[in-house]
Amino acid sequence: MQLIYAAASPFARKVRVLAHEAGLLERIELLDTAVLPTTLNEQVNARNPLGKIPVLLTDDGEALYDSRVICEYLDTLHQGRKVLPEGAARWQVLRLAALADGLMDSALLARYERGVRPAELQWSAWLDGQLGKVQRALAELERQVGQLQGPLDLAQIGVACALGYLDFRFADIDWRVSHPGLAAFQQAFAQRDSMQASAPVGG
Repeated sequence: MQLIYAAASPFARKVRVLAHEAGLLERIELLDTAVLPTTLNEQVNARNPLGKIPVLLTDDGEALYDSRVICEYLDTLHQGRKVLPEGAARWQVLRLAALADGLMDSALLARYERGVRPAELQWSAWLDGQLGKVQRALAELERQVGQLQGPLDLAQIGVACALGYLDFRFADIDWRVSHPGLAAFQQAFAQRDSMQASAPVGG
């Protein structure tokens, strides 16, 4: 398999962490690239018409996207405990994983507004709106932090990658002060080999 990814992407990191935890990383060739909303990346566009990463190319040559689909697919390929449980617990995990994805979405859009859009064209109200979503997501995750305990699941991976992205791109958001439960969760989860090996890098 091949994974088209960027080392700074929290969505790609989520896939890499899951692959590592499931013992699948050695079966995946990592193809590092970069995408921006304003720049065409033909390698990515040829596999995903939305021009987004990550994209997983399966052994059969099929392109899978987005990260949620890739994670579900990889979860079917290993024999260990699944990160997406069956029964009622599945919906709880998927809900928190979706909240983590939404946090990453808003943080990425805020990053693009700050770092890509020319300063004279930046829209402060729009930026504040995205960061407001980040803050509300953090508050809800703090409220439900007890659900991030127990055996590894996709929600834990997603939340850890979302918080790691905030640390990477938004050091000015001191989220730990107001979210001690999340801070404790992240401190412990960040020690996993999968998180250490996938730490974001980039400009």
